[in-house]
Amino acid sequence: HLSRDKMASEKKAFKRLPTDVVPKNYKLELQPDLVKHTFTGKLDITLQVNRPTKTVVLNCIEIEISAVTCGGEAGKITFDEGTETVSFEFPSELTSSSGPIHVEYSGILNNQMRGFYRSKYTHPDFPDEERYAAVTQFEAADARRAFPCWDEPAHKATFDVTLVVPKNRVALSNMDVKETREQSGDLKVVVFNQTPIMSTYLLAFIVGEYDYIEERDSNGVLIRVFTPVGKKEQGRFALQVAVKTIPFYTEYFNVPYPLPKIDLIAIADFAAGAMENWGLVTYRERLLLADENSPQTSKQYVALVVGHELAHQWFGNLVTMEWWTDLWLNEGFASWIEYLCVDYCHPEYDIWTQFLVQDCGRALGLDALANSHPIQVEVGPPSEVEEIFDAISYSKGASIIRMLHDWIGDPDFRKGMNIYLNKYKYQNALTSDLWDCLGEASGKPVATVMNTWTKQMGFPVLNVDSKQEGTKCHITISQKKFCADGNIKGFESMLWHVPITIATAQKRDAYKFVLDKESETVTLDGVKPDDWIKLNPGQIGFYRVNYSSNMLTPLVSALSLSCTPGISEAALPPQDRLGLLSDAFALARAGVGSTVEVLRLMKSFVHETNFTVWEKLVSILSVINRIASYSDFHPEFKVFAESLFGAVTVRLGWEAKDSESPLDSMLRSLVLGQYCSYGNKEAIEEAQRRFLSHCDKSSLVSADLKGVVFSTAMKNGDETTYTQLIKLHDDTDNSDERARIYRVIGHGSTEELIKKALDFAFSEKVRNQDAIGPIVSSCHSVLGREITWNFIKNNW
Repeated sequence: HLSRDKMASEKKAFKRLPTDVVPKNYKLELQPDLVKHTFTGKLDITLQVNRPTKTVVLNCIEIEISAVTCGGEAGKITFDEGTETVSFEFPSELTSSSGPIHVEYSGILNNQMRGFYRSKYTHPDFPDEERYAAVTQFEAADARRAFPCWDEPAHKATFDVTLVVPKNRVALSNMDVKETREQSGDLKVVVFNQTPIMSTYLLAFIVGEYDYIEERDSNGVLIRVFTPVGKKEQGRFALQVAVKTIPFYTEYFNVPYPLPKIDLIAIADFAAGAMENWGLVTYRERLLLADENSPQTSKQYVALVVGHELAHQWFGNLVTMEWWTDLWLNEGFASWIEYLCVDYCHPEYDIWTQFLVQDCGRALGLDALANSHPIQVEVGPPSEVEEIFDAISYSKGASIIRMLHDWIGDPDFRKGMNIYLNKYKYQNALTSDLWDCLGEASGKPVATVMNTWTKQMGFPVLNVDSKQEGTKCHITISQKKFCADGNIKGFESMLWHVPITIATAQKRDAYKFVLDKESETVTLDGVKPDDWIKLNPGQIGFYRVNYSSNMLTPLVSALSLSCTPGISEAALPPQDRLGLLSDAFALARAGVGSTVEVLRLMKSFVHETNFTVWEKLVSILSVINRIASYSDFHPEFKVFAESLFGAVTVRLGWEAKDSESPLDSMLRSLVLGQYCSYGNKEAIEEAQRRFLSHCDKSSLVSADLKGVVFSTAMKNGDETTYTQLIKLHDDTDNSDERARIYRVIGHGSTEELIKKALDFAFSEKVRNQDAIGPIVSSCHSVLGREITWNFIKNNW
């Protein structure tokens, strides 16, 4: 345990690498041993000497260096494990005429899923034999585990990679292959073309056994998807998305993709979800592999992740943040534009409505807490980077970029992005650089507005009231920080520059302005006394709205009409229905509104047809259910919740229809799962029947319903059910199917079954990165949460 003073002093002690000498090119040769789990390396670093010096300091950890020379002179090697650096001290000063530094070293292919590490897999022809691939994961600061380097994003250089590998293994790196030649024994030497100038964390190399499929996009870029042997057709969906996505981004940014190829590869052991290495993007298997037997949710997620990582090829790789403080810019931007990309590739997903739950809602929930943090956080040592890989960096970042895009308009946004990418390509940039470029393109005070969203935590709630005078309506809007617990003490003076759009029953953008003070009154013409008026149409702004009762009444009436069969949705589109429900519940939790009114509002949604609106309603019910489960009125709440799902389950049924959309398939799974969870006996019996038929193979359950059926069977099952699920797990090597089982295996109703699920999480059957699944599933009930908490305390 470190005291605050000690922690503060250590943070101040962190220093970035000296810039007396910086790299221009790394010529790197690596030879991994896939049996002994080791590797050897030879490295030549071409330098740019800014100031003559005898000492070169660079990053290095967990590497044994056997020799260092420069210009024929041997260097003295000094390691500093605390700072993860190594110093090379030479007899003579290095100058601009000095030759490259030559380093010979060795290291371990670790099992920590970072640096240059080993990934365990089985080959379909040798199912009982454990094999290993050698793969990389360098972000944020683990390239230093593979070779000594300036492991900071601002120290960009080119890389010439050579891999010495077994002849029967695939070798990949960022660039295409320059040449392959045989070496004595069973080895081959694979030489790759030189990379563009780039940061160390984007370098990658992989050695293993893989199948692949390929296609060229409309601009001639070679796109390949690498999969485990025997699974290449499961990469077809991702390939189709990538072939559309690369040209989409090329046109959107008006900047060509700068490499000759891009590979997408599924890795068995992988800590992150995916990693945007330039030209060689790595993924967890379940985030890249999908086929016609995959559920719609899995396909959609694959499309989003592919879109996210490919966006980084421009935004992050071509132009890179100067330091990790601006990481949010990489991740927030990619988390926004992935939706733009998927909306282009698959408009049937209605993906922007889903954004409101998956990203915007997630960010609003976290950012309302008193212990949130600003988007822009000063980062010291790279070890602190992990702390900001959260929903603020990704989801709030995406949400405010969406708000910014809407405020300045798509043409000016694209123009500004083009200016930014061309101005800083192959270089590093700051958040302020992007604001300047977007401000230049739009003529609007982008930096002034956006700094209020990135440099302070939280967001506002807008309190809105109206006063009618004939056909004029005067609307008074005031802002204050929204706090999840309702306690605003200490935050009273916070203000944002809030881009506001006001919609009426007659016009979707009746009034637009930026609220840059505590309160302002605006006037709308042509509004009838009983017309509804809504702020934030489409829920594009990152804020909550608290309406006066006289404004809320017509909105609730419009909402009810929008959810009534046979009535046009034109009254309130799905995003606005979702927004009203979301804000009402958030205000109730903060003590501003009433939970009873929220429950009454939910009754308006019994005939709702939109998947994402239902998804939001389900998440709210889940929060209330968790609280109610500790009360005497839990049975009554379950009866109420069950009643909400009757009409929609009758409409959708258990069987898919030929003409239905992907969202109907997703909605069926969602609402049937809730119907069973809240105790509908007929639905539970049907799920149990389908589970038994699936296990005896007399009638297999469709991919979209497996989650519902497996979960319901486990919740209402016994030791036999648990054993059947484990057998389903053991009989498949499909990562998506296994993940589905992890999510339900802890849903048993007895202490014994829950403990078995927790033990299973840490068994050899479950990869380290997947252990969280059974643990989370074991927290499903009151009993499960107690058992899991004790398990964590006793075993962590």
